[in-house]
Amino acid sequence: MKKNIDHQTKEMICPLCEKKHLIMVSERWTEALVKGETVAYKERYYRCENALEDENEFVSGELLNLNLLHARDAYREMKGLLTSEEIKQIRKKYDLTQTDLAHLLGWGEITVTRYESKLIQDETYDSILRLTWENPLFALQSLEKHKGKFTSDRYKMIREQILRKLESSGMSYLKLQNLEARYSRFSETSDANGFQTLDLSKLSEIVGYYAQSIGNLHKVKLMKLLWYTDVLHYKRHGKALTGLVYQHKPFGALPVGYDELIYLPTVKVQEEVINWELCYQILPAKARQRFHFSKEEEAVLQVVLEKFKNFNTREIVEYMHEETAYPSTADSQIIPFFHGANLNELH
Repeated sequence: MKKNIDHQTKEMICPLCEKKHLIMVSERWTEALVKGETVAYKERYYRCENALEDENEFVSGELLNLNLLHARDAYREMKGLLTSEEIKQIRKKYDLTQTDLAHLLGWGEITVTRYESKLIQDETYDSILRLTWENPLFALQSLEKHKGKFTSDRYKMIREQILRKLESSGMSYLKLQNLEARYSRFSETSDANGFQTLDLSKLSEIVGYYAQSIGNLHKVKLMKLLWYTDVLHYKRHGKALTGLVYQHKPFGALPVGYDELIYLPTVKVQEEVINWELCYQILPAKARQRFHFSKEEEAVLQVVLEKFKNFNTREIVEYMHEETAYPSTADSQIIPFFHGANLNELH
């Protein structure tokens, strides 16, 4: 462990010498047992210079709680969980109180308070918190789902704050509304949407995942990747992932609302001219983004990625044209998901 580091001084009545004077606040690395595992963390304590050297340390109740929090945060970092400070940053991002964030996520009123001070969240709760932090779209959908927990004025204030974050992250609210409007006629599950209604937060993560994993990704190729992702998941698990509805177009399967979905908050679009044609390159919104998929979802994404990562746009279009789903449907017709049973092998 590292040696002691003197931080600052604080004037107080010392419980050791029973005099009021400046007392040193020090810090050192130490270890603690959290959930059965040893973690290293920075411990803070007071040191009285008037007391004997081997009896000159003490902690207050406040410092004890702070040290416990530091130990828990060290455990969180070791396990890849959000720290208490990072959970606070989620609230600050959307200008939320602890109760606001709990209500937005449909949790008990004091759940967030406990996570910021005492309890360590499990992986499921951590994933939900991360999605709220990284994806304003998810935060907006959660707010709409639990709007009944807020007063009218508070709901409007929080909604405006989330919308500002949405717009600054690359997708205007107007585009979001347009995409949702296009899917209003697909509000019921059916073979057209793979028995999955539109899930914008899941779609946002998948688009961001492919943008981060594939260099030189363009719009047409992305649309084919989405089709293969949804159809393969449908074939394996009986339902699609995103809720997108695909139509038969000259370049293969194309989702309804394809112009809007490239402006999701996990990606950014760069226009470029290739052979005198305007093309759209899809780039990740940030250098390193963390995504949250189940094992089943991740397995599907990996298969699609490994198969098509090195395909250019022409190659993936030609490959898709050989699928039973393509010649079995007419131009502009919705491609039903039952064709997924005949999907060509991807490995």
